[in-house]
Amino acid sequence: MDFEQLAKIENESERVNRTYDIFNEDSRLNHSKAARVEFLTTVHYIEKYLKKGDRILDIGAGAGEYSFYFARKGYEVSALELADANIAAFRKKLTPDDKIDLIQGNALDLSWYEDKTFDIVLLFGPLYHLKNDEDKQKCIREAKRVCKDGGKIFFAFISNDFVFLTEFGYDVNYFSNGDYNKETFKLNDFPFVFHTVGAARKLLSDGSVNVLHEVASDGASELLAAKINEMSDEDYAQYLRYHLYICEKPELLGMTNHLLFVGER
Repeated sequence: MDFEQLAKIENESERVNRTYDIFNEDSRLNHSKAARVEFLTTVHYIEKYLKKGDRILDIGAGAGEYSFYFARKGYEVSALELADANIAAFRKKLTPDDKIDLIQGNALDLSWYEDKTFDIVLLFGPLYHLKNDEDKQKCIREAKRVCKDGGKIFFAFISNDFVFLTEFGYDVNYFSNGDYNKETFKLNDFPFVFHTVGAARKLLSDGSVNVLHEVASDGASELLAAKINEMSDEDYAQYLRYHLYICEKPELLGMTNHLLFVGER
């Protein structure tokens, strides 16, 4: 499978499925110190609200990075994932001790789960792929439906505006050759879907989500990866503290590859 073949797949669910034959989600969040920033930041915000005995639903669970982390801390986790490659990677890591109910399914249909079942709902993959607003809103409605009153829903987006600089780091000709609208600076939504901060805000506002936090979840970490990966553990720990200090500052919010919005049902 390559990008040309992927682009020819008309069925959206199948295209998303095959996307992860190309991208290795199993290593994305853990292969380096720089890559780990997004995960550690997200966990930091989840743990602000997580209480003993809470039930967690991980929608678009990928290869299970968050599911395993919280299950192995003693929480009951349900996970739903669409892509075959991610399901295979997830199952390979499952042990009899892991309290994870894993289902292969689509985020647009959470009929496996009853209303108001979960205290924490993670929606970290689906909004990377859904292109039309109707599907996005259906996904948000389903996440809200299965969340308890007062529960928290965590939404992840790929940020449109900072990708230019990280891609420029790989390709000096990106600004002339990059796959984006040269007038509006909107990235082409293939194979992933990109949102500006404003677009993410509007989407959640239209979905009647009460937003508690807007977070630049990895900030400049990909752009600075070579330096971050050379850090001593002491320097890295201080870098993470600095990142958490700036990651909700409005003036820096768009300067990140990934956005995290924390909502309350």
